[in-house]
Amino acid sequence: MKKVILSAAVIAAMCLTSCKNETKQETETITTEVSKEIAMADITFGVRGNCGMCKNTIEKAANAVEGVENATWDVEKKKIDVSFDDTKTDAMAIHNAIAASGYDTEEVAGSEEAYEGLPGCCKYEHDMEMNQSGEIKE
Repeated sequence: MKKVILSAAVIAAMCLTSCKNETKQETETITTEVSKEIAMADITFGVRGNCGMCKNTIEKAANAVEGVENATWDVEKKKIDVSFDDTKTDAMAIHNAIAASGYDTEEVAGSEEAYEGLPGCCKYEHDMEMNQSGEIKE
């Protein structure tokens, strides 16, 4: 009889201990999720290009940068609007990614090798000037 009572007490103690650990782990997970904060930044800058194919390539290059939430290039204005997590990336990383795809930005000249691989309709004039607001002048 003593063995049965002792066995029941050990099993009850193990159940209480395991339930206590599961509750503690759940509380820690919730605390971790609540404490995350994202520092978002928005930038706009000029990017040389011509058409809808340029738009796809430019946006794809910018969106591929880790931390970029959204990038939209305006074909008419030759400007890109980018929202990104500034704890994961910065503006120069975005400029460099676009330049690597063959397009000039306000800060970085496009890769000549990538530019040569662009379709004919995407080959823009390299001597286009950007005014101080970043808009392309013909």
